[in-house]
Amino acid sequence: MGQLSGAFGRRRIQGSPDFCSLRSGPFLPLLACLLSACSLGASPPKEYPLGPGITREFSATQEDLLQALHEVLENQTIQGTWIYDKDPVLRGAIVVDSTPLFEPWKQPGKVFYKIRKDAIAPRHFLDTADQGTIAVRYIVTTINDERVRLHIDAIYVEQTHRTPHISDGNVEASEAKAIEDHLHAIQTTEQENLEAIRRRESADLVRTTELRQREDEKSLLAAAQSSSKDLQQQINTLRHELMRRVKAPGIELKGAPFHSAAAIATLPAYTEVIIVIVTPHWYGVELHDGQHGWIHADNLEPLP
Repeated sequence: MGQLSGAFGRRRIQGSPDFCSLRSGPFLPLLACLLSACSLGASPPKEYPLGPGITREFSATQEDLLQALHEVLENQTIQGTWIYDKDPVLRGAIVVDSTPLFEPWKQPGKVFYKIRKDAIAPRHFLDTADQGTIAVRYIVTTINDERVRLHIDAIYVEQTHRTPHISDGNVEASEAKAIEDHLHAIQTTEQENLEAIRRRESADLVRTTELRQREDEKSLLAAAQSSSKDLQQQINTLRHELMRRVKAPGIELKGAPFHSAAAIATLPAYTEVIIVIVTPHWYGVELHDGQHGWIHADNLEPLP
């Protein structure tokens, strides 16, 4: 037994170099596999193969599309997928600035993310299983002042095995439809506001025109009244220049400019007459009834 032990012991000692040499033999690949399996926890995360997503172009300003997008981002819902048959809407989503489920975006445009954690085998992600996180990415780029492009892609990654599952397109299409509906509502409201502004401006223009016309009419009326007043003043001035009245106690209206001429009427005191002929001593006058005659200048006085 001692000899066997010694022999066994010697074989172990003598066999040690042969065991070390196994590192260069056929057992090396197996050892490498074992070591790799032990170090899986420290391996870098997988690169997730992303689906094509969906790209839509809209006749809109970037401001309007971003407003519609933010309304959809803040609704805490991911459209086009669910985790329980009784509730066809997946709620509990949150907006994040970034997510490791997508590579950092370094291209032109604005990028936004919405995620839903703890989703269990969500619908419309290929070969889903286990519990994980859904991430949706939205990329907005401007084509021109009145046209903008939106790209959406979605992915589901299992929490335990980090297995990625791409969307079958239903999530992206549903999210795009929700954004389009919000955009349409925004544009409709803007159009209605513009129409209301145009109607108000039109009404303001009508009122302004009417006010201007009234002011013009007032100006014309004032000018006419002023002209009439001036004319009346001129008439009064002319009246004072051309009219006289008979002094008290009255006088006879002569048929000729002579004291011996026959009297054709007797005029009481203060009778107003219009002077139509002027001579050094006599005035040819006209009465209000159209009768003509002569009065000596000493028998007439100016109107008061």
